[in-house]
Order: sequence, then structure tokens, then C-alpha cells
Amino acid sequence: MNTVQRGKLAIAAAAIGVGLLSVTGCGFVNAQQTSHQYSASDGVKADLGQLQLRNILIVASGEKEPGRVIGAVFNQGTSDATLTISGANGSQTEIPVKANSETYLNTGSDSAILSSAGVIPGGLTPVTIRSGSDSATINVPVVDGTLPEYKEYLPTPSGSASPTSTESGSASPSATSTESAGAGH
Repeated sequence: MNTVQRGKLAIAAAAIGVGLLSVTGCGFVNAQQTSHQYSASDGVKADLGQLQLRNILIVASGEKEPGRVIGAVFNQGTSDATLTISGANGSQTEIPVKANSETYLNTGSDSAILSSAGVIPGGLTPVTIRSGSDSATINVPVVDGTLPEYKEYLPTPSGSASPTSTESGSASPSATSTESAGAGH
């Protein structure tokens, strides 16, 4: 290989190197989407003391209809806890969560029903979550049964979840629901 060919090869290698640096350098000056925390689901997440709430949302057929809270609650503490969720028109539900465990609200045994969804499906409704002395207000999405994955969670007018082939749909004694006077349907 003569010196002219070597020179051309060196120039080509340098050009390729500069091109690769300019292409890969874009991430250096621009914020990367993967560094932003967000809920990659339909529901929202919240941390409340020893409790972690994940993928929390309300399934209801209308604004003034009963709404079922679904998602998961993780207790990272060494003692049992009770999560109280207070929604629109004085509606409230309590969810017991054992120490170092989780409670999945989309199972038939742990129904958490609010007497009123608070907003039409597709909107966000403010709810207050409380456990012990910790409390916070979060905006929770309300969905309806339009999407098949949520249809089975629509509460009936009596307040229990709609029955499916695998669950009776009635609330267990461990998850209670209280309704304010006049708010039930």
C-alpha cells in the first residue's frame, strides 16, 4: 500500500470516527426519557409512609356511580397497616395490608368500593389516601368498562363488583366500604 492510499484510508477512518461521535453524542446534550420517573400503566403510583400504591385507578360506569379501586398496595413495614381511601361525596373504603406483604385490589377477595367515582370515566378524581398519621391527596384516573380488561371490575349498583366466572364479586370482610348518607345508588 502506497502513501497516497494510506492517507486516503486515514482520512476515511477519521471521517467515520467523527460521524460516529456526532451521532452518539446526541444523548449527551438531550435529556433521556428513561431517566424520568412515571407510571407506565393506566393507573398511578404513590408512596405513603410504609405503604407503596401501584397502578391505582377507579373503575366506574359514571360520575355518580359506585367505583371500584383496583391496583396493588405493598406494605414495606414490619407492622400491619390499614389504607383508607376517601373520595367524592364522602365515599370511603378501607384496605388492610399485612406487614411485609402485598394486597391486590383486583382480586375478588379484596374489593374496595367507593360509593361515587367523582368524575366521568376518562377524567381524574382527587382522592385522599391515609394510613396512620400519613396522608396525601392524589389524582386517580377513572375508567369504565369500554376496555375489556376493566369490564369485570365495574361495580353493580348495589356496590359489589360484577360477578365473573371465577369470582362471586362480593366484598370480603377484610375490605370494607362505607358510604355517606344519600350518596349510595
